[in-house]
Amino acid sequence: MNKKIGVCCEYKQKNYGSMLQALATVLQLEKLGYDYEIIDYSRKLTPDLLIRSLRRIPEEIPGMVRRFGEKQKRKKYPELEKAIGQRNLCFQDFSARHFTKKSQKIDTFAQLRKAAEEYSAVLVGSDQLWLPKGYSTGFFNLLFVPDHIPRIAYATSFGVSGIPASREKIARKFLNRIDYISVRELQAAAIVKDLTGREVKTVVDPTLLFQGREWETIVPERQMKQLQGKKYIFCYFLGNNPEHRIEAEKLSKATGCEIVFIPHLDEFIASDMNFGDVQLFQIGPEEFINLIRNAEYVCTDSFHGSVFSILNHKQFVTFSRYAGKDRNSRNSRIDSLLYQTGLEERRFRGNILEQMKRTIDYDEAERRIQEARAESLDYLTDALQKCCGT
Repeated sequence: MNKKIGVCCEYKQKNYGSMLQALATVLQLEKLGYDYEIIDYSRKLTPDLLIRSLRRIPEEIPGMVRRFGEKQKRKKYPELEKAIGQRNLCFQDFSARHFTKKSQKIDTFAQLRKAAEEYSAVLVGSDQLWLPKGYSTGFFNLLFVPDHIPRIAYATSFGVSGIPASREKIARKFLNRIDYISVRELQAAAIVKDLTGREVKTVVDPTLLFQGREWETIVPERQMKQLQGKKYIFCYFLGNNPEHRIEAEKLSKATGCEIVFIPHLDEFIASDMNFGDVQLFQIGPEEFINLIRNAEYVCTDSFHGSVFSILNHKQFVTFSRYAGKDRNSRNSRIDSLLYQTGLEERRFRGNILEQMKRTIDYDEAERRIQEARAESLDYLTDALQKCCGT
C-alpha cells in the first residue's frame, strides 16, 4: 500500500499562526515516520467552482467592500504599502523554505479528485479550516476524497460558535464522511455532536505537540539587533480594539518597557499608525516566535500569540478580540486553550497591572499540556496506523 499521506493545510496564508500550525502538522507526521505531501490546490475559478460557490457571493460582498475601503485608505501611506509588501515577502520566504513536499499544482476539482487516488489517506488540519463560508469548495472538508480513501481530521476548527442553518446540511454530510475526527475546541466537539451525534476527541493545536525546547530546535533563538538590551512589551493584536492598546500603554508607563508592535495584520487600522514605540514589518514566523521569547510581557488577542506565550513561559494577558455574543466570534478557541492549561485568569479582567504582577504556575500548565499532548498524539498515532498501517 502507498504510505504517502495527502495533507490539506493552510500553508500559504500570510498569518503567523496558520503557517506555524501547518509546519507543526507536517513535522509531526515526519516524527511519526510517515511520508506526506501537501496537496497544492489553487482553487482556480472554473465554471464548476463558480456554480458551487454562488451561495457564498452575498456573504463575500461585505468583506470585499471592507477590503476595497482599506486599500483606498492605505493609498494615503505609500510607505506603508511598501512595508507590508516586505512583510509578505517574509511569509513567502518561510513557506518556500519549510513547505517543500508538495503535490503538483492542482487547479480544478476534477484534478483534485483524481489526485486523491494517489494517497493511502488524506488528513486535514489544523486551524479554522471549517469556516462555514468555505464549504462549497469541497477542499478542507475533504468532499473531494473518494469513499474508499480514509479521511482524518486533526485539531480542525469551525472558527465560529455555531453553524448557520443554511450550512448545516453540508456540514453534516462532510462530517459523517470523515473516518477519524478530532477538533481543537470544546465548542467544536459540541457542534459535531449536535450535527451528527458523534462523540469526537478534543486535541491540542499542532503547535502544542512540541515542547518549548523542541521549538528552539525548529526555530533557533535570536534577538533582533534593534531590540538588543531593551526590555519590551510585545503587542500582537489582530482586532481593532482601541481599549486594548490603552491597556498596553498603561503597562508600558508603569514598567518603563517599550511597546514593540506588528501593525496592520488582518486589517488596516488607521489609529495604529501612531501606536507603540517600535513598529516592525519585516517579520516572518520565525521572528514572530523570537519576539515572544525575548519579551518581558506579551499583550495579545490571538490564539497562537497565547500559545507561544505559554510555551515560552511569558507573563502575558489575552484580550477578547470579539464581543461575547457575536455569532462569528472566534473566542472559543482561546477559551479552550486557557481552560486546558488552567490559565483562565490570563484572560483580561480589567486591571492589566494587577494581572501582570501575578505569578503564573507554569509547572501546572506544563503538566496539563503534557497530559493533553500525550492524549492527542495517541489519537493521531492510532488514526494513522488504522488508515495507513505502521
